[in-house]
Amino acid sequence: MFELKNLAICLSLLLFATASAPPGPWDDFNFSSASRTVSPTVIHGTSGDVDNAEALLSADAGSATLSGAGSWVAIDFGKEVGGVISLNINSASDDNSSLALTFTESSLFISPTLSDDSVFAAANLSSDGAQPISAPLSEGLWTQEISWQRGGFRYLTISLTEGSSVALSNVSVYLTFSPNVDDLRDYKGYFYAKDPGKEDEDLLTKIWYAGAYTIQTNILAANEGRGEVQEGAIGWNNSGTIANAGPVIVDGAKRDRTVWPGDMGIAGPSAFVAFKQLDPVRNSLDEMFSLQNTSGGLPYSGPLISLGSGLSDTYHAWSLIGAYNYWLHSGDTEWLEGKWEQYVTGVSYLADKVDSDVGLINATGDLDWGRLGGGGFSISPNVLYYKVLLNSASLSSALGDNETASGWLADAEALKDTINAVLWDEDAGLYVDNTTTTLHPEDGNSLAVWFNVTTSNEQKARISEGLEQFWTEFGAVTPELPDTVAPFVGGMELNAHFEAGQAERALDLVRLEWGWMLTTNISVQSTLLEGYTSNGSLLYRGDAGYEQDSTYTSHSHGWSTGPTAALTTYILGLSVTEPAGQAFRVQPQTGGLPAAEGGFETPLGWLGVSWANDDGAGRFVLNVTSPEGTVGTVVLPVDGEVTVDGEAVDGGDIHVQGGATHTVIVQAS
Repeated sequence: MFELKNLAICLSLLLFATASAPPGPWDDFNFSSASRTVSPTVIHGTSGDVDNAEALLSADAGSATLSGAGSWVAIDFGKEVGGVISLNINSASDDNSSLALTFTESSLFISPTLSDDSVFAAANLSSDGAQPISAPLSEGLWTQEISWQRGGFRYLTISLTEGSSVALSNVSVYLTFSPNVDDLRDYKGYFYAKDPGKEDEDLLTKIWYAGAYTIQTNILAANEGRGEVQEGAIGWNNSGTIANAGPVIVDGAKRDRTVWPGDMGIAGPSAFVAFKQLDPVRNSLDEMFSLQNTSGGLPYSGPLISLGSGLSDTYHAWSLIGAYNYWLHSGDTEWLEGKWEQYVTGVSYLADKVDSDVGLINATGDLDWGRLGGGGFSISPNVLYYKVLLNSASLSSALGDNETASGWLADAEALKDTINAVLWDEDAGLYVDNTTTTLHPEDGNSLAVWFNVTTSNEQKARISEGLEQFWTEFGAVTPELPDTVAPFVGGMELNAHFEAGQAERALDLVRLEWGWMLTTNISVQSTLLEGYTSNGSLLYRGDAGYEQDSTYTSHSHGWSTGPTAALTTYILGLSVTEPAGQAFRVQPQTGGLPAAEGGFETPLGWLGVSWANDDGAGRFVLNVTSPEGTVGTVVLPVDGEVTVDGEAVDGGDIHVQGGATHTVIVQAS
């Protein structure tokens, strides 16, 4: 039975509005550092003649000495970090003494000569190589040039490449990510839930914070993206200009450090609930719209990778969905008005692809997240277009154009009917990928439930059940890219299970897929993997563009942060329904948990929820705190006699006014 004394502590924290998340036991799971200057935590290993290596862990512990060319020391920062390395060179025995630095996210790839590949995938794992610190070495503080900064790593290896001996001390990294934040630990949202009876009862909370930390490492200054490097050259350049204004939200800390709108479909909502990070999302969308072509097409990715317009109909749609999400969370109607002509042109770009005979988009821009078999009359671009039409109708109404909104709603309804008539496989209880295959994809089926293309709750439930057949001990293996666990698509599936009302199945997937990512000893155990194989190998997309290069896989990828937004949206049940949170909804799904709490800051103020099941007393207690001037709708997950602030109410949805904490109690009959 949940202890109500814990609930009382939680409720006391919700009685005030705050610009930041309140303090509490959840802070123990925050991976962010109190200082931007971070020291390593442990010596991972040494080779050759290395004396007093532990001195590298502290600023006042003397010097570590590497003697003899080829000796090296690998140090562990304990979690994903990224930024500029500094170290003291205390002495060098020879004028020709030189050092090299190498970086890796996984302990599997520690090497004195090779860093993880971050610029080009290479079958021999040798694209990035090592950063040289060339002779002659000058005594005193040495600091990396910004172009050599490493975006994401956990392990740093320092090797003596020439000379008899070099003495070093005071190794640190200055964190360059999230440059718009003064205090990296000052989160604007939080989530907390115990999971009794599980091996790790705090796992769900840890995963929420791992997603949040992943997002932090993916927010960059506009001139610190992945710069251009000549193919065949050794090294990297993280001083590339990737947007007109920053900060921006990119796809990965180590790689690719570039704006990718599809990734923002997952990362954007997580950034909103964890940090209220509106500026990076807006700046990234601005970059996408600045690259729109004359036909209305939006790019597959931003500079400097610069995969341009017309290449991906799904990522084009994700940019439009991102614009709606930004407006909904920010209430920035002025921005929307400034982009409206371009936005409408972007919707028309998709509308023009609808085949009048079939009634579906013919996706000629077939690039996506790396999947096989895209393009044609496939389900993912059509479901995304359906979502774009619904969003666009809401935006158009908000701008006073109800006629256009009505047209888009009519188009959406016709498209929904056609998707179900053409692509639904009644025998399998799943949608087929397109009109030319019998494959049932994870992405398209998940999107169909998440974005409500389905026609009934029964259909949603069948899809949720059908998707579980693809699970292995490491996560959900996606049929559209065999032998692959793709957390980007897993995030879509997670939302689908919740939308189907299958919260227990959704939490099982979180524990399975994201639990493995966070706890496996081959990951950084703090941020979330881009992907991996069905047997838990890091050889993600080895045969699909990544040249059998397991070091190229990103260990901090925003598209993998689905649980951060989903746990807030569905377990807390907390979502905004009108711009900036003027109206909100509280509809928790308990998923078998005894209690949960959390919330996030909106532009209007703090929005928080706590709930608890007191099974022994047959009572469910929910509290909601919201800003002045807002209104909320509460949908309860249990039946019984209901009171709101001590007053009995009839059944049905409950409406609460902002500016206070309201207590809703359901007593079982």
